[in-house]
Amino acid sequence: MDDVDRKILAELQRDGRLTLTELAERVRLSISPCHRRLRALERSGAITGYHARLDAGALGLTFEALVFVTMRYEDRETVAAFEQALAEIPNVLQAQRLFGDPDYLLRVVARDLAAYRRLYDERLATLPGVQRLSSTLVMKSVVETRPLPL
Repeated sequence: MDDVDRKILAELQRDGRLTLTELAERVRLSISPCHRRLRALERSGAITGYHARLDAGALGLTFEALVFVTMRYEDRETVAAFEQALAEIPNVLQAQRLFGDPDYLLRVVARDLAAYRRLYDERLATLPGVQRLSSTLVMKSVVETRPLPL
């Protein structure tokens, strides 16, 4: 990956809806070489997809919590079952396995406190291998999804 590839990635992080012509102009390449580089970045896995960024509040998802999960059992089968079940819960926006205690950190959204309580009681607390859940409510997002430093 060279400086031109990094420029392509930076421009796409700023605006994933750029046309190939606009992208080529911004990184000062002709269209064909820019297209070849873009496809190579996609094939290499540096670009994993193109997405629209949505406003959770505008969609009525105004309640956000960080949930710390401590597992009762951490054998391979339990962890796999937990992670598979977790992946099926659309309100879980992010899930990270951690070293140490707790074992997982989840970022969860819901419409309101009542919806979160139902999600917590009926889905999160019943996940395979869970010993303890601890929630911290998000007061305000200070840094949202920012582009990766290139």
